[in-house]
Amino acid sequence: MNATDQILKVIEEDIKPALQYHGGDIEFIRFEEPEGKLAVRLVGACGTCPFAQETLRVQVESVIKSIVPAVKSVVREN
Repeated sequence: MNATDQILKVIEEDIKPALQYHGGDIEFIRFEEPEGKLAVRLVGACGTCPFAQETLRVQVESVIKSIVPAVKSVVREN
């Protein structure tokens, strides 16, 4: 399984359920393989939440990086 497939699996199985529980969601934008940069979009309640950056760091970046070593950073795009 390549890095992008691993990322999509983690988003679907581990991250989306937690965000959806709070009325939010996450969308995969792209993964830049050489740099290890993952771009995502937070939507729903997460898109307008004042804690969105913290959610990105704690619930998204830390989880993905622990499972997919190819990911070096996660950025939020609108």
